[in-house]
Amino acid sequence: MRCGAVVADKRVVEAPAERQEREGRQEMTQKLLLMAAGGTGGHMFPAQALAEAMLRKGWRVKLSTDARGARYTGGFPHSTEITQVSSATFARGGVLAKALVAPRIAAGVATMALDMRRDRPDVVIGFGGYPSIPALAAATLLGVPRMIHEQNGVLGRVNARFATRVAQVACGVWPTSLPEGAQGVHVGNPVRAAVLEREGAPYIPPGDYPMSILVIGGSQGARILSDVVPEAIAALPEELRRHLRVSHQARGEDEARVTQFYADHGIDAEVRPFFADVPARISEAQLVISRSGASSIADIAVIGRPAILIPLATAAGDHQTANARGLVEAGGAIRIPESALDSASLAEQIAAVLTNAQGATKMAHAALSTGIPNATDRLVALVEHLSEEVDP
Repeated sequence: MRCGAVVADKRVVEAPAERQEREGRQEMTQKLLLMAAGGTGGHMFPAQALAEAMLRKGWRVKLSTDARGARYTGGFPHSTEITQVSSATFARGGVLAKALVAPRIAAGVATMALDMRRDRPDVVIGFGGYPSIPALAAATLLGVPRMIHEQNGVLGRVNARFATRVAQVACGVWPTSLPEGAQGVHVGNPVRAAVLEREGAPYIPPGDYPMSILVIGGSQGARILSDVVPEAIAALPEELRRHLRVSHQARGEDEARVTQFYADHGIDAEVRPFFADVPARISEAQLVISRSGASSIADIAVIGRPAILIPLATAAGDHQTANARGLVEAGGAIRIPESALDSASLAEQIAAVLTNAQGATKMAHAALSTGIPNATDRLVALVEHLSEEVDP
């Protein structure tokens, strides 16, 4: 081509209708995964990890949740199609609220069944919680391939109900007690990309320099940590306490008093109801004090940090004690039953970790040895395999 020659612009401008038709054809060639999860981080974070992986593989991904679960969707990839579904639980509310549970669930199932007829998923996966009932029930009625992922060492109520009605129960903790006839496989608990980015991050052992403690209580049962942890840290020897920086996740109604307590005792602390950057804070911590929710355990193990775990005493089936077992037995964590928790005993354990650099480093390595960073890949493989099988 001669220098200065003019070349015609041959780009074709699509009409809106043509673009819509082309995008519709593209959607028809993509496989569709429908995820259903309840409104806690323990259910939502593994779903987010799976969404990230399946979208990278070219699948379409939908998420069905409730208003509580929608609070955790900010980290989901933007291309995830998120809908809120009608569901309810018999565990909360008065007589009238309980009377409305069945109609609300039935309405949710009907809505999901209609949606599945219009846009049939290749696989439906439930992550637990009452908002997963409509999708799993509709998939059962329509014969859509389906499975569940159980994060805890004891099946939740909804997953227990559907365990024998799905092709597979993917277990985050092993062993997990399953009902007769359920098919289980250990995959581990998927962690978000932000956690994997810090997998095995080098641990800085405690010493005579600034150190970080992270306190996370999960979406439920954090009040006792707000009652006991600040007092325990205040009870530490001054030569240790003056080096500490604390990140403390507290309920909204406890935030002001916990903040004031730390300030009154001259402790450098940041108190919030929710930390969006928990993986970064875990990686920077010399010690994590936490409930033993499944996602918290998975994050701590994949990054590899010493932990003091206080299982939620009221957790169904005492599943948080089961969750903590592997990390404790490996030597990566210290477990304190809620019934034995007080500021003096907790202060003693905090000091034991933060005044023993070699022991803390061993705990970090032990925690890392229990992590399953490829849990998402294992779950992806199960989903893909199920999509290729005959309906269960």
